[in-house]
Amino acid sequence: MAKAIVDLIDHDPSQAGLSRARNTCKRWLEEQGPDPNVEEWQEILSGSWEDIRKVLLDTSENGARLRQNSPFAGVLPAKMRLDIYKKFRDDQTAA
Repeated sequence: MAKAIVDLIDHDPSQAGLSRARNTCKRWLEEQGPDPNVEEWQEILSGSWEDIRKVLLDTSENGARLRQNSPFAGVLPAKMRLDIYKKFRDDQTAA
């Protein structure tokens, strides 16, 4: 999922997905109040796209932890998300 998000933002000159994630973080903090996970993402999102990109593609335990509370959740179109879920399920079934 993270790779698809990165590819989408990489190929969008306006980087609308990045703006959406930043707005999502801001909204979460306004609606829910202080949250260490959201504040961590807010700090990450204040950096450059290259640094954010590295976090999204990080295969470490920390990368997986961060993706559990990702503000990028609504960036991919619904059809694309469903296709990714289906491919993952099919790959798991075939294994």
